[in-house]
Amino acid sequence: MSMGLQSAAGRRWLTFAFAMLALSGFAGLADEMRELETTRWDTAALHLAQQWRAAHPLVEAVMRELSSLGSTPVMTLFTALAAGYLCVARRPARAAAVSLAMVTAALAVTALKTGFGRARPDPAFAALLQQGLSFPSGHASMSAVFYLTVGVLLAHRQEGLRMQAFLVGAAAFMTVLIGVTRVMLGVHWASDVLAGWAFGAGWAALWFWIASHLRDARGAKSGVQP
Repeated sequence: MSMGLQSAAGRRWLTFAFAMLALSGFAGLADEMRELETTRWDTAALHLAQQWRAAHPLVEAVMRELSSLGSTPVMTLFTALAAGYLCVARRPARAAAVSLAMVTAALAVTALKTGFGRARPDPAFAALLQQGLSFPSGHASMSAVFYLTVGVLLAHRQEGLRMQAFLVGAAAFMTVLIGVTRVMLGVHWASDVLAGWAFGAGWAALWFWIASHLRDARGAKSGVQP
């Protein structure tokens, strides 16, 4: 096996290990939530967010605007634009991977919310009324899947380590920022957001592993090294 193939295989299995670690973290948080072990710090976070909004009125308006970057319409639009760009760039397999990752993640989050059936925080804590169930946070989950996927895809096209780190860091920052807004607005428990980040990061990594595995398999079949 050549060094290139060894390196590609190593990256692939590191990605798989990260996916399993993140999804295991989600499962652990889910167990803690079911056993009410998160109640104390979930409630403390809501009280802190409420006090912060009261002390700084501008915070609520800013949080509302930033939160929209993880909403279903925005995520759908961004996914369509990213897939369109990848198709124009003659990367149809990557376009399909991004689209499938988002669609399957949305279905999985819906199923998880229904399965856990956790109610949202009391509306008295919320800056706006939000319908639906709470665990995991859809905004946190879907933003993690989308921004991390796109950030890593863009980083792969860069040669400089600093540029790669910046792109992945920017993607992680967007993911964290959107999740924080959900707690700051009082529409999610903090554990909902942490679980959403873990699920979304793990889901994105799992799809990267699947896509890279299929790509390497095609390359080995055609005799082209990755």
